[in-house]
Amino acid sequence: MVILYDRFNLPDDIYEIVFATKQQVIVAKLLIDMVKENGGEIGKTEMSLFATRLHEGKLITDAIDDPQYRGKKVKISYNKRQFYDRILTPMKGMGMIEYDLYKKTYRVSENLSKDMTRIGILWTQEVRRDAHQPRRS
Repeated sequence: MVILYDRFNLPDDIYEIVFATKQQVIVAKLLIDMVKENGGEIGKTEMSLFATRLHEGKLITDAIDDPQYRGKKVKISYNKRQFYDRILTPMKGMGMIEYDLYKKTYRVSENLSKDMTRIGILWTQEVRRDAHQPRRS
């Protein structure tokens, strides 16, 4: 996934930096909250149930931090395939969520933070590199 951002208009919310639409932001926050509520780790079955509840429009929440929804119970609906393609897969790819192949579980991860630090170091090295100095590949 490619993240394009304007450093002069950087939102205070990581989800608004990563996701393109308000609906994706809401669904991603709900997913992370659900995983955290379950001890920071859930199985494939729980993930599938979450995606199914979204798909069927049966997920009801009052945890939306948007002024127009704050304090209200809201029914959330999101296509199951799009959930996996546009929310879960990018979150796994960026290191926000980690999937354990052996335990078949998903957990919240700090890998995004570690990777962003590594990217920053790579950029600092590039800035300091002489113009005609070969790059390491």
